[in-house]
Amino acid sequence: MVVFLSCQLFHKEVLRQSISHKYLMRGRCLPYTSKLVKTLLYNFIRQEKPPPPGARVFPQPSDGGGLLYGLASGVATGLWTVFTLGGVGSKAAAAPELSSPLANQSLLLLLVLANLTDATDAPNPYRQAIMSFKNTQDNSPFPSSIPHAFQINFNSLYTALCEQQTSDQATLLLYTLLHQNSNIRTYMLARTDMENLVLPILEILYHVEERNSHHVYMALIILLILTEDDGFNRSIHEVILKNITWYSERVLTEISLGSLLILVVIRTIQYNMTRTRDKYLHTNCLAALANMSAQFRSLHQYAAQRIISLFSLLSKKHNKVLEQATQSLRGSLSSNDVPLPDYAQDLNVIEEVIRMMLEIINSCLTNSLHHNPNLVYALLYKRDLFEQFQTHPSFQDIMQNIDLVITFFSSRLLQAGAELSVERVLEIIKQGVVALPKDRLKKFPELKFKYVEEEQPEEFFIPYVWSLVYNSAAGLYWNPQDIQLFTMDSD
Repeated sequence: MVVFLSCQLFHKEVLRQSISHKYLMRGRCLPYTSKLVKTLLYNFIRQEKPPPPGARVFPQPSDGGGLLYGLASGVATGLWTVFTLGGVGSKAAAAPELSSPLANQSLLLLLVLANLTDATDAPNPYRQAIMSFKNTQDNSPFPSSIPHAFQINFNSLYTALCEQQTSDQATLLLYTLLHQNSNIRTYMLARTDMENLVLPILEILYHVEERNSHHVYMALIILLILTEDDGFNRSIHEVILKNITWYSERVLTEISLGSLLILVVIRTIQYNMTRTRDKYLHTNCLAALANMSAQFRSLHQYAAQRIISLFSLLSKKHNKVLEQATQSLRGSLSSNDVPLPDYAQDLNVIEEVIRMMLEIINSCLTNSLHHNPNLVYALLYKRDLFEQFQTHPSFQDIMQNIDLVITFFSSRLLQAGAELSVERVLEIIKQGVVALPKDRLKKFPELKFKYVEEEQPEEFFIPYVWSLVYNSAAGLYWNPQDIQLFTMDSD
């Protein structure tokens, strides 16, 4: 079926009508939609290993069997060998994908089917099936308006998704289910072991240098979707993790899942600022932090430091761009012939990001000040950073609460005397939180961002899915010179 649908590879534009669409989305194929989607999902869940080369696939009859058995066994084992070793001219697949070629091939086919464009007179039935399937433990009847519905074991699916996030295609499946199937999203958000799902996603973002940009985007959007839920934002601060070995910047012997999430997202922002400078990546990272900010609880001291360090980095960048803009303006007065860089646009972008960071800090202080003494400590330690923004017209309103908190706690520290230990400062902060009247902090609208797909998502997803098929499908080969859908050096 993957080969049948692969005509898309040889067209630069997304195919909206073809013979494959006609056969798979209408007529005789239609009644088998739910059965096919369910089978492909179960193949992914089971992650069955191929038999060793030369092994008998079927049990041998006691009488030794006949010619038909020998042919069937030979064909089956031969197919597994093609899956395992790859066909003529095919590329070597990554080791994790080879552990279960059937699961990988089923997942790729599922993603291809799910991303077929709707017919002019009917929606994609495979996407409908993915959007509507329920848990086997859900006994409520399906509404008659929902076609192609079926049930599957959500616990087994959740376990498989947690274990397989090293591959692009498993992350894309997780995104698809979270975004399109409200039943699976509700189930996942109710789990008490969300760290099993979130940690592999954070590891993808942490190793951003080694991942392709699409994989990083999918991981980030998954986090954004999860942070839309207040229950998730609260619960991640209650999960305590020990010894995160893959986080190498600092030894983290004990940290909450929430603080680790903040650290990884901030690290992604800083990487993006110095390398890719992708505004889309920036926006989604900040949106995830903003969604979480009102629920920040007991932030790890390192997470609190990194929030303020990011603001420091943005402040330095702002000052640098402002200086360049000033020098450019002076230069333009003396010479009208030299084209000047658009520093005004750069300044506008950096000020938008700074405002967002101030809103995140303000949201935490307004909603959960008493839960975050480490953030107050980090603010006081770097209070000079915020002085330049107190009178800035773009930030005056949002700076009121931050300035109030800094002034209030600074005065209490002055009253306590000089040369205070870290422990004593934190103790003063905890006492001061109780004494600070809540009505003195100005209320702002709650920060809430929701992920919305682009108007024509197929323009992104179809080339992405087929690039995964091209690079990951075992035993299948397409001439790279004939590929039109994406450039061969793309991610």
